[in-house]
Amino acid sequence: MKYGFSKTTDYGFEQAVEKVTEELKKEGFGILTTIDVKDTLKKKLDVDFKKYIILGACNPPFAHKALLAEEELGLLLPCNVIVYEKDDKTAVSIFDPMTMTGIIENPEINEIASEIKSKLERVFESL
Repeated sequence: MKYGFSKTTDYGFEQAVEKVTEELKKEGFGILTTIDVKDTLKKKLDVDFKKYIILGACNPPFAHKALLAEEELGLLLPCNVIVYEKDDKTAVSIFDPMTMTGIIENPEINEIASEIKSKLERVFESL
Protein backbone atom coordinates (compact mmCIF):
# COMPACT_ATOMS: atom_id res chain seq x y z
CA MET A 1 0.00 0.00 0.00
CA LYS A 2 1.51 3.30 -1.06
CA TYR A 3 -0.74 5.67 0.86
CA GLY A 4 -0.85 4.01 4.27
CA PHE A 5 0.36 1.17 6.40
CA SER A 6 -1.64 -1.92 7.25
CA LYS A 7 -1.44 -5.03 9.37
CA THR A 8 -3.64 -7.83 10.57
CA THR A 9 -4.02 -8.47 14.26
CA ASP A 10 -5.37 -11.20 16.49
CA TYR A 11 -7.61 -8.67 18.25
CA GLY A 12 -11.32 -9.16 17.72
CA PHE A 13 -12.98 -6.42 15.68
CA GLU A 14 -14.44 -4.42 18.58
CA GLN A 15 -11.26 -4.94 20.59
CA ALA A 16 -9.16 -3.59 17.70
CA VAL A 17 -11.36 -0.48 17.40
CA GLU A 18 -10.97 0.16 21.14
CA LYS A 19 -7.21 -0.47 21.07
CA VAL A 20 -6.51 1.78 18.09
CA THR A 21 -8.70 4.54 19.60
CA GLU A 22 -6.83 4.25 22.90
CA GLU A 23 -3.43 4.35 21.21
CA LEU A 24 -4.41 7.33 19.07
CA LYS A 25 -5.46 9.16 22.23
CA LYS A 26 -2.02 8.54 23.75
CA GLU A 27 -0.53 10.37 20.74
CA GLY A 28 -2.91 13.34 21.07
CA PHE A 29 -5.54 12.28 18.53
CA GLY A 30 -9.27 12.34 19.03
CA ILE A 31 -11.84 10.66 16.84
CA LEU A 32 -13.92 13.29 15.02
CA THR A 33 -15.96 10.86 12.95
CA THR A 34 -16.83 7.20 13.01
CA ILE A 35 -18.34 5.70 9.90
CA ASP A 36 -19.76 2.21 10.25
CA VAL A 37 -19.55 1.09 6.62
CA LYS A 38 -21.36 -2.21 7.26
CA ASP A 39 -24.31 -0.42 8.88
CA THR A 40 -24.39 2.36 6.26
CA LEU A 41 -24.39 -0.06 3.33
CA LYS A 42 -27.17 -2.08 4.95
CA LYS A 43 -29.31 1.03 5.52
CA LYS A 44 -28.64 2.71 2.16
CA LEU A 45 -28.37 -0.27 -0.20
CA ASP A 46 -29.75 -3.20 1.81
CA VAL A 47 -26.55 -5.16 1.19
CA ASP A 48 -24.52 -7.19 3.61
CA PHE A 49 -20.90 -6.25 4.15
CA LYS A 50 -18.17 -7.27 6.57
CA LYS A 51 -17.47 -5.25 9.71
CA TYR A 52 -15.65 -2.14 8.52
CA ILE A 53 -15.17 1.11 10.46
CA ILE A 54 -13.56 4.35 9.27
CA LEU A 55 -12.22 6.49 12.11
CA GLY A 56 -11.50 10.14 11.32
CA ALA A 57 -8.59 10.93 13.66
CA CYS A 58 -7.42 14.45 14.41
CA ASN A 59 -4.60 15.92 16.47
CA PRO A 60 -5.90 19.49 17.01
CA PRO A 61 -2.56 21.29 17.52
CA PHE A 62 -1.10 19.75 14.37
CA ALA A 63 -4.30 20.29 12.38
CA HIS A 64 -4.27 23.96 13.38
CA LYS A 65 -0.62 24.36 12.44
CA ALA A 66 -1.17 22.61 9.10
CA LEU A 67 -4.25 24.67 8.25
CA LEU A 68 -2.34 27.87 8.98
CA ALA A 69 0.35 26.71 6.56
CA GLU A 70 -2.07 25.50 3.87
CA GLU A 71 -5.74 26.46 4.28
CA GLU A 72 -6.98 24.09 1.55
CA LEU A 73 -5.50 21.17 3.50
CA GLY A 74 -8.94 20.57 4.99
CA LEU A 75 -9.68 18.60 1.84
CA LEU A 76 -7.27 15.94 3.09
CA LEU A 77 -8.24 15.92 6.77
CA PRO A 78 -8.79 14.13 9.10
CA CYS A 79 -6.29 11.27 9.08
CA ASN A 80 -8.34 8.16 8.39
CA VAL A 81 -7.83 4.88 10.16
CA ILE A 82 -9.78 1.82 9.07
CA VAL A 83 -10.51 -1.33 11.03
CA TYR A 84 -12.12 -4.22 9.19
CA GLU A 85 -12.62 -7.96 9.14
CA LYS A 86 -10.14 -9.79 6.95
CA ASP A 87 -10.69 -13.52 6.81
CA ASP A 88 -10.51 -14.70 10.44
CA LYS A 89 -8.42 -11.72 11.58
CA THR A 90 -8.92 -8.00 11.99
CA ALA A 91 -7.01 -5.57 9.79
CA VAL A 92 -5.99 -2.04 10.76
CA SER A 93 -4.82 0.46 8.15
CA ILE A 94 -3.60 3.98 8.84
CA PHE A 95 -3.27 6.79 6.32
CA ASP A 96 0.33 7.87 5.73
CA PRO A 97 0.34 11.67 6.02
CA MET A 98 3.50 11.82 3.89
CA THR A 99 1.18 11.08 0.96
CA MET A 100 0.06 14.70 1.24
CA THR A 101 3.57 15.91 0.45
CA GLY A 102 3.26 14.49 -3.04
CA ILE A 103 0.17 16.62 -3.62
CA ILE A 104 1.04 19.80 -1.75
CA GLU A 105 4.20 21.71 -2.55
CA ASN A 106 4.75 23.39 0.79
CA PRO A 107 7.84 22.69 2.94
CA GLU A 108 5.91 23.47 6.14
CA ILE A 109 3.50 20.64 5.35
CA ASN A 110 6.42 18.24 4.82
CA GLU A 111 7.64 18.89 8.37
CA ILE A 112 4.18 18.59 9.92
CA ALA A 113 3.38 15.42 7.95
CA SER A 114 6.65 13.87 9.11
CA GLU A 115 5.82 14.57 12.77
CA ILE A 116 2.30 13.18 12.39
CA LYS A 117 3.65 10.09 10.63
CA SER A 118 5.95 9.40 13.60
CA LYS A 119 2.96 9.54 15.95
CA LEU A 120 0.86 7.30 13.74
CA GLU A 121 3.71 4.81 13.38
CA ARG A 122 3.84 4.51 17.19
CA VAL A 123 0.11 3.77 17.18
CA PHE A 124 0.64 1.20 14.43
CA GLU A 125 3.50 -0.51 16.27
CA SER A 126 1.45 -0.77 19.48
CA LEU A 127 -1.17 -2.95 17.77
